[in-house]
Amino acid sequence: MSSPATAPPAPNSLKRIVAASLIGTTIEWYDFFLYGSAAALVFNKLFFPDSDPLVGTLLSFLTYAVGFAARPLGALVFGHYGDRLGRKKLLVLSLLLMGGATCAIGLLPTHATAGTAAPVLLTTLRLVQGFALGGEWGGAVLLVSEHGDARRRGFWASWPQTGAPAGQLLATGVLSALTALLSDDAFVSWGWRVPFLLSGVLVIVGLWIRLSVDESPVFKQALAHAEARRAARDAEPEKLPLVSVLRHHWRDVLVAMGARMAENISYYVITAFILVYATTSAGVSKQTALNAVLIASAVHFAVIPAWGALSDRVGRRPVYLLGAAGVGLWMFPFFALVDTGSFGSLVLAVTVGLVLHGAMYAPQAAFFSEMFATRMRYSGASIGAQFASVAAGAPAPLIATALLADYDSSTPIALYVIAAAVLTLVAVGVARETRHRDLADVASPAGEEQATARAAEGARTV
Repeated sequence: MSSPATAPPAPNSLKRIVAASLIGTTIEWYDFFLYGSAAALVFNKLFFPDSDPLVGTLLSFLTYAVGFAARPLGALVFGHYGDRLGRKKLLVLSLLLMGGATCAIGLLPTHATAGTAAPVLLTTLRLVQGFALGGEWGGAVLLVSEHGDARRRGFWASWPQTGAPAGQLLATGVLSALTALLSDDAFVSWGWRVPFLLSGVLVIVGLWIRLSVDESPVFKQALAHAEARRAARDAEPEKLPLVSVLRHHWRDVLVAMGARMAENISYYVITAFILVYATTSAGVSKQTALNAVLIASAVHFAVIPAWGALSDRVGRRPVYLLGAAGVGLWMFPFFALVDTGSFGSLVLAVTVGLVLHGAMYAPQAAFFSEMFATRMRYSGASIGAQFASVAAGAPAPLIATALLADYDSSTPIALYVIAAAVLTLVAVGVARETRHRDLADVASPAGEEQATARAAEGARTV
């Protein structure tokens, strides 16, 4: 195994960097998931009141999916400037955009007040959310991956990933508390606005922490190397990060996209669609479904670092493959447990599903970071992750709801997730193991090739 080119940061420094990434991703995912939960619970009534309940839910999830459509654009823009200017500046901007859009949703007029302008404004703000999130993920995981100790990169890089269950936990917890404390009329009238407006407070905290950390030393080193090359007389003009990614890393982009299929689709079926399925088909109350997701999200948060640490010992691919196979095999038991209508069974179904999801999500940060050269890493990781979300997470609740409406059965939905799991198994199965790579070496296409050769040699001797 190659040694790191730069010394690992002091423990306190690394913990501050992890905290900065974690708080930012938590806020971003809180904002994003809050919309998904509200789409399942109240937006069909407030913004699409002329439709029957299930059609209204479909329209509500359609605006939910629009946010995913904007994520590839965010990945392109933030990836480009993140590879040119640095990770930190773009992470601050993404946090401001996401927080501002979420607060604005909390101030929106409903269909009863503004007519058709209300869903149009809602959709516009959802686009802003998606654009911001498309740039957030890549920068957050790179900031930790490029600072951390190479031997424990999977563990440290998995902490920004816990921002997803933490955001889900926070969003679901706030909604659960409000639905418990308020009557249905009060919640629909004004209570749903409270969690959106709370985002403003969270953004202030996130900015304070995020502005206190330094830029990635690996990026600084790569930037200095690029500037030295430009100063040389025979240096060629530096290509756009997107062009370099498509030229040198197109296979890695395809692997990343395939790897995200089971991870993304299963997550939104388990956490967002389940709020619809449990309340309409299993006869479970809204409060019960929210509480089940709340408990499962807490377990999800706890297991992600453990899966990340395991990927440091056995590799990214084995852990990822275990999660993909597990999610596929769990789908039929998952719906069978939910159909019982028992709270304990519902908690078990969602918790096991999210634990298996964590086996994919935890190593994903280090796995994707290790695929790409430094000056195209933000672009490559973001493009691979966010372009996949358009085909995976974006339509997942919509497809699942449509399948339920057409077949009145969970079987087609389970088969849908299983098909995604097979696709991920193929993509990760053909990928190369990356845990031995030194990110500081992967500063250019040439460096990337050298690092890959060393990684392969290290893998043979471990």
